[in-house]
Amino acid sequence: MRLFQGTGVAIVTPFRDDDSVDFPSMRKVIEHLIEGKVEYIVALGTTGESVTLNADEKIAVINFVTETVNGRVPVVMGAGGNNTSEVVRVLEKICDDSLSLDGILSVSPYYNKPSQEGIYQHYRKIAACCNLPIIIYNVPGRTGSNISAATTVRLAENFKNIVAIKEASGDLNQVNHIIKDKPRDFMVLSGDDQLTLPLIALGASGVISVSANAFPLEFSEMVRLALKGKFKKAREIQNALLNIMDAHFAEGNPAGVKASLSIKKVIENNLRLPLCPLSGPMFGKLQKLIREFDSIKADLPLSD
Repeated sequence: MRLFQGTGVAIVTPFRDDDSVDFPSMRKVIEHLIEGKVEYIVALGTTGESVTLNADEKIAVINFVTETVNGRVPVVMGAGGNNTSEVVRVLEKICDDSLSLDGILSVSPYYNKPSQEGIYQHYRKIAACCNLPIIIYNVPGRTGSNISAATTVRLAENFKNIVAIKEASGDLNQVNHIIKDKPRDFMVLSGDDQLTLPLIALGASGVISVSANAFPLEFSEMVRLALKGKFKKAREIQNALLNIMDAHFAEGNPAGVKASLSIKKVIENNLRLPLCPLSGPMFGKLQKLIREFDSIKADLPLSD
């Protein structure tokens, strides 16, 4: 399933000052990403503030994204939750509609803190209701529970349409065990920007990135170099971006990357409550880091 190799981007949802979805700015983000040579786009994820969008807005966003992309890169839709039957209902409708989707990213159930068997049965239901490729999303820092390596491998072995995991546990040994035991075609994708290179060194196939919203060309080239085994060149790009990546998460996601996109004049710096824009000092720090990055960008090993 090479469809999700390389750099996927968990795209932001731009908002206007009145809190409405800013579709013209979303078009600018999409064009920015495609021009930046990312491999695919993930809409309605955490970075897209999907939990603050109502059902009509979600439909409008995914329709807009697929129509704007128009087949130029694959599009994945985030669709998960902690009510299995409701997730199944949504996915059954998605799979019946004529959306031009290439896959589903589904986060592990949050808040409930299910057992490993509960997590397995949750994804079993999802796999049975939808024929699109499914990417599991393990992010214990948000969900309150971890998908163990054994559960990931069990799902990968038993369901052909569960094709990948976005791993954001931060546990490199857990990733090690998944890669050691998984079926050959099952893909491991980094869910942490800063850990992308270490995970690729272990055998991961790429990343679903936040920071690539603002730096698509640089981030996706870093990943391509690493996948080719050119880690020295890839590290040059990572080291140049590392402080910016740290700043992107210093006060929560997507506050940091939305600030970067606003500094680059791609979108307005608006979030929906309960999330807030970066504080003044952190915004100023990010501006300085971006200026410093721009001053050395020409020296980085980027393809023409």
